[in-house]
Amino acid sequence: MLLNTSILRILGACFYYSPDSPSVKSLIPLMPFLVELFPWPDRQKIKKLTKEIAKQDFELLYYDFSILFEGQGNMPVPPWGSVYLDPEKIVMGISTQAYQHFLSLHSIAVESVQNEPTDQFGLMLLAVVYLLERDKKIIAIELIEQHLLPWAYRYLSLIQMTKLEHIFYRNLAAILEEYLKTIEQKFNLKVPKRQLFH
Repeated sequence: MLLNTSILRILGACFYYSPDSPSVKSLIPLMPFLVELFPWPDRQKIKKLTKEIAKQDFELLYYDFSILFEGQGNMPVPPWGSVYLDPEKIVMGISTQAYQHFLSLHSIAVESVQNEPTDQFGLMLLAVVYLLERDKKIIAIELIEQHLLPWAYRYLSLIQMTKLEHIFYRNLAAILEEYLKTIEQKFNLKVPKRQLFH
């Protein structure tokens, strides 16, 4: 199955919840199994990345999480779509409003435990899971195509280039980039060309 809820749930949780949260801790041992859940173009690469992740000491990852998701000092890679898509690089910009309209149109209520915009990267992945679990594949694909992919690759490439203490988030970003590129190709998605501002 191409739109695999297990992969999206695991990666979405890792891009949203703190590494010391029960939500993430319980999913990490499953990382090596990601290789079996999807027709990866480069299985060996994914196998290597997931094995490296599984060896991480998750008690040591909070600093990296804080840099990427809480703004420890200068936030090098903001996790909100509007920062990339809005000319003013603001949170809750026009793209966030368009995404919220999309969610409302399809009766999707997104609750953020961190009280942040709905276009937070991990939260968007979890919204895709929500839709797929309710047999709303077409709407899930629209969310990916119209609201996530216009900025996702830029976001993921910045994570991979950011100097962090551990490889956890860089590897997650590389895995997710491979996953999304495969989805885009297999479903022949027509991703809108958007100017990126971050």
